[in-house]
Amino acid sequence: MHKRNRPLQHTRHAALSLALLLVGVSICQTTFAQAQASLSKTNTHAHETGKAIFREFLPENESLDVVVTLKLRNPELLDHHLQALTKPGDPEFRRWLSREQILADHAPLPERAKAVADYLTHAGFTNVHIEPNRLLLTATGTITAIRKAFNTEVWRFVRDGREGIANVTDVQVPSEFRDTVLSVLGLQTMDQMHTMNHKAASVQLTGSVHGINPVNFPVAYNAAGLPTASTMVVGIITAGKMTQTIADLHQFESQNGLPIINPTVVQVGKASSDISGTAEWDLDSQSIQAMAGGQVSQMIFYTAHSLTNADLTKTLNKAVSDNIAAVINVSLGECESSAQADGSMAADDQIFQLAIAQGQTFSVSSGDSGSQECGNPLGTAVGASYPASSPYVIAVGGTTLYTDTSGNYGGEVVWNGGGGSPSLVEPKPSWQNGVVSGSYRGVPDIAFDADPNSGAIIVVNGQLQQYGGTSLASPLFVGSWARIQSA
Repeated sequence: MHKRNRPLQHTRHAALSLALLLVGVSICQTTFAQAQASLSKTNTHAHETGKAIFREFLPENESLDVVVTLKLRNPELLDHHLQALTKPGDPEFRRWLSREQILADHAPLPERAKAVADYLTHAGFTNVHIEPNRLLLTATGTITAIRKAFNTEVWRFVRDGREGIANVTDVQVPSEFRDTVLSVLGLQTMDQMHTMNHKAASVQLTGSVHGINPVNFPVAYNAAGLPTASTMVVGIITAGKMTQTIADLHQFESQNGLPIINPTVVQVGKASSDISGTAEWDLDSQSIQAMAGGQVSQMIFYTAHSLTNADLTKTLNKAVSDNIAAVINVSLGECESSAQADGSMAADDQIFQLAIAQGQTFSVSSGDSGSQECGNPLGTAVGASYPASSPYVIAVGGTTLYTDTSGNYGGEVVWNGGGGSPSLVEPKPSWQNGVVSGSYRGVPDIAFDADPNSGAIIVVNGQLQQYGGTSLASPLFVGSWARIQSA
């Protein structure tokens, strides 16, 4: 009897959910039918809810924090400059732009940013704030205000046991902002960034493939003879509470006789008590310091409230707006189609462009799912990990590293978990011409150790543990790059 009833109940639930969805769409279309002609699309589209189950319409008075991203001015001029930066002999070769130049030539005009801010306030948003580089506006608005300002509906869903929200129609703004507003973030939490680390079954100290004390990575990669990165400022994109990560870093330093680094924590947005990412930030910070020869001028944790796309876009923008860190690690990623759909790809690519123009380098883990970051039910590549697929970052893939017990290099092969595939949406950068076939960005660019079996033995919550993943490969590049640049 129960076996008969359950499918029937499921069918009734699905039918009711579908009916509710159709009613909601009908209401939305009716409400805004007359206004459609005066509205313009943004890069934030109706979010793909996939196999999610509809839970409820959000209450009218429920508030969401949103991030409105604005378009850069003179994008063709910026593109030309980015090309010229890397051409020896060009008058603009290695002529980094100052913050003042970016504000004068490429940042949204103050009056346009204010016009958008006034529009949000008029629609009922509160806490409206324009970021110093005028690229982002943050605000808090009820569902009523969001509907009024962006002509969209936000509903709650459940997918794979996790609850989240998603805008079910494209986000639109008045036509007067067609050339100003790029995307609106914070309207979906169904998909977000995730870390790229994997814990080994146990700490392994013998054999040609074994755990490696991070201080031995410079030996393996023939960098031990270089000066340390003592003149370089490095940044790490993090989220949550950093207290334990800093304690673990100091314990790692003490155990290995390294100089003490006191990281600066730049909290972006509300502080959080979340410690679920501690192992990730431990892997990033300890691997960077070790590969950098034990010293950096400064280590900055740019810390988001959460790993949602909206929070991370604010954090990336802060790191670039500050323009302090020369190289910045991002051991995070998600399916690029999700980032494209909600507009965070368009927003973040602008931020990465400005970073290059200023002389900053972003290093991003390429992912730990091979070519299946977006799933691969048919056995064909269906998208790379973002932001690794951005043409404005260094995408770092993974290897299995063979060393002896002293850390000396013994060989290296591709780690089959390392993320890599052509992007399906990001264009191929000019520097991949003749190297990557097709017209889309190839991932990754370079690779370092990532196999958990040859992973880093680090301090996590006061204990030695062995971790790998491209979350190890990326900080190894960051430490290397900082050391090379310092030299």
